[in-house]
Amino acid sequence: MSPTIPVSEYHERIKKFQANIKAEGLDAAIVHGIECDCAHVRYLTEYWPTFESAGVFVPAEGTPILLIGPESEFYARDRSVIPNIMKMVPYRESAEPEYPGIDVAKWADVVKASGVKKLDKLGIVGGAIISMPVIESLRKELPKVELVLAGETLWSLRYVKSENELACMRRAFEIGEIAIEAILNEIKPGMTEFQVIGIAQREIYKNGGEYEGHALYCFSGPRTNNAICRPSSKIIKTNEMIQLNIGARVCGYSSSVGLPFSIGKLPENQRKLQAFGLEAHKKTIDLLGGGRPAADVVNKYEKWVEEQGFKKFMLYGPCHAIGMMEVERPWMESVSTYNLVPNMTFQVDTFFYDTDFGLRWENGVLIKEQGVEELSNKYMKIVEL
Repeated sequence: MSPTIPVSEYHERIKKFQANIKAEGLDAAIVHGIECDCAHVRYLTEYWPTFESAGVFVPAEGTPILLIGPESEFYARDRSVIPNIMKMVPYRESAEPEYPGIDVAKWADVVKASGVKKLDKLGIVGGAIISMPVIESLRKELPKVELVLAGETLWSLRYVKSENELACMRRAFEIGEIAIEAILNEIKPGMTEFQVIGIAQREIYKNGGEYEGHALYCFSGPRTNNAICRPSSKIIKTNEMIQLNIGARVCGYSSSVGLPFSIGKLPENQRKLQAFGLEAHKKTIDLLGGGRPAADVVNKYEKWVEEQGFKKFMLYGPCHAIGMMEVERPWMESVSTYNLVPNMTFQVDTFFYDTDFGLRWENGVLIKEQGVEELSNKYMKIVEL
């Protein structure tokens, strides 16, 4: 049976979030989510929108309300851990049907139902993805309310994972490694990249994953120098770089395991960069641990890569956080101002590329007081089929 997040933990999240809203001097906050980036909404409610978008109106003091489009009421009531749910037109699907005859709420109805005594400042959480229909409806219906970007009021709760969250992530990484094992056992020259991804999808659902952790990667040959890419109908060949990044989702929590491999031998320049990438991947893991400044990790990594003579092949690195999204805050960059603390979770993301190929090693780690727990490591090795 897959691990889950208990309802009591969602309620604790709401309480902590409300405390942050109040401490920020806000009267309430709106949390936004969409189907492909549902994390903030799901973190508070367990609700995962499909077709429509969703929001959560959370007062500093009062009753949180899940906001959905007109079609999702029964689905939302079956799934949400908070019982107060209201349908609103701004959260409808992107085809923007009019829905004549369906009763929907206005923002004044939401504010009243939440128990807010005054609403002068409203925080926006999810500002990178919130839609214009939501923003414009707020401006029109609540013209005297100041809208304030307030992402950190919720992001700060998501950085450090609970034991329940970690259980979900560990299982998601296990499933990712199971799927990769199946691919390596079954892949053959002549398959398409799509067919390879089909093997992974079969194994994810077969082993209890609720969905892919992200858009699954299988691409090969020159396209491996794409930092972000999707599989295609390209035929898998021998003696060329093949890139996998496979992740599962368990109770909302994502994983990803990435490795470059080949069927047959690679050209010497590709084998050399592949091997250096793995060495850099392991170097990054050695640099991680509780109390270490994130910027120091990055600076030491980048200096080491330069000293080894491989700086020209590096796009970015070396880590980004992972949790309910495969890529989420905080990134680990030279301008980062935070220290690593126990129970933060990161993807060690080691990408190098040349003009006609590239490669990525990727595995998850859990920050400990000393060093890390590797959430995946089975395929932290050179694979040549």
